[in-house]
Amino acid sequence: EFIDSYYFNQVEDIRFNSTVGKYVGYTEHGVKNAETWNKGSELAQELGELERFCKPNADLHYSNVL
Repeated sequence: EFIDSYYFNQVEDIRFNSTVGKYVGYTEHGVKNAETWNKGSELAQELGELERFCKPNADLHYSNVL
């Protein structure tokens, strides 16, 4: 599971969660930005990072944890 969180003044505004597959906003400002980011190129970039880094390295990190 890949999670990318964005904070402002120690409050989580927005989170990308690979299980959900999109940005989710937790504040009024975060909800507006999440809607915009889910329609734009930001979502494609996060999904690209998931494919580029997370999936190829998941087995390596999992075996180190065990």
